[in-house]
Amino acid sequence: MTDETADDRPRRFATPGRVSRPLRMREAGLGRVVCRERPYRYEGPGMIQVGDTLPDAQLFEYLDDARAGCTLGPNAFGVREQTAGKRVVIFGLPGAFTPTCSAQHVPGYVAHAEPLRSAGIDEIWCVAVNDAFVMGAWGRDLHTAGKVRMMADGSAAFTHALGLTQDLSARGMGIRSRRYAMVVDDGVVKTLFVEAPGKFEVSDAASVLAGLTR
Repeated sequence: MTDETADDRPRRFATPGRVSRPLRMREAGLGRVVCRERPYRYEGPGMIQVGDTLPDAQLFEYLDDARAGCTLGPNAFGVREQTAGKRVVIFGLPGAFTPTCSAQHVPGYVAHAEPLRSAGIDEIWCVAVNDAFVMGAWGRDLHTAGKVRMMADGSAAFTHALGLTQDLSARGMGIRSRRYAMVVDDGVVKTLFVEAPGKFEVSDAASVLAGLTR
């Protein structure tokens, strides 16, 4: 039995001239740190699209050391400020320490960090609806330092604004993020990959890298 609909299929949006299954790709025409699965039910506004500007939201990152303008522990960062003038890969997932996220999704981006930088990416962000302490601990466990920024969206405000929430209350997890990846250039979404429920097929690091290099 499945509760998937046509709208739940993997979505891939990129530049024209290339076709991916099941949908044709579509086009829209990334450093310095500045402080300042089932059942599913989707929540929130319409999903962000290629060509849209990222919402003006805050994410939190746990820093293991004090640095200019930042303190040891959780620090708030403005999404638009942090993406201004940069090319950033942002990938979202259901939660820290969950099986697929820990075994495949995050490690894939850690392993592909250098190839992604060689392809012109300035930063890689992992976003989950968890607090900054949890994301920091998870990052240490997966050795993400210097490769992937572990960004906490504890209230799900950023994820909600993207239109990429899902309700996993039946699993005791509450509102969480769908699994996705996007390439953002100066705050504008250039490529977007959204997974079908329960799938991990299009938002992995290798798929994002392939889209950047072909």
